Amino acid sequence: MSFDQEWSELKTKAQMRLDGVPADPGGTSPGGADQILRYDDMGKIGHAAFLLHQHLSSAGKHAQTHTEAAAKSLDNDGFNMGAALAKAEEGWQGQLQVLVDACAQISDHLDYSVTSSRQDDDFIAAQLQVSTISEYLKVPPPTSDSGSPHVPKADGPVM
Repeated sequence: MSFDQEWSELKTKAQMRLDGVPADPGGTSPGGADQILRYDDMGKIGHAAFLLHQHLSSAGKHAQTHTEAAAKSLDNDGFNMGAALAKAEEGWQGQLQVLVDACAQISDHLDYSVTSSRQDDDFIAAQLQVSTISEYLKVPPPTSDSGSPHVPKADGPVM
């Protein structure tokens, strides 16, 4: 089979799969919103990730000193098991750190997402208010490259 034939078949199969997808797979959201962000839910998940981070940081290391002591003792007594136990402890601590870092990243990202979404909402609300106000004002268009409109100065003293 040539490349062109195989490519044609793959495109046909992909198109058939796309034709079977509903136009709105998720259904419509309340109020026709594109994105729904429930701050309370995000806060609960972020808080749970933070608590898990704190718990793992302490509980994941509770056997570290005893394990290291046992590994050293076994190694001093001439057992190869001491080096293997030390290697296992090192692997455990590495994996624990990955998990702790992931929890911190989840918590931080959710905090950032909530803050960012609120800022976006505030910006959009302000833009909508400005656009509504602008309908009633007659501001001349910008005359220079600065982008700011030319506003004539008042004659006489301004108090």
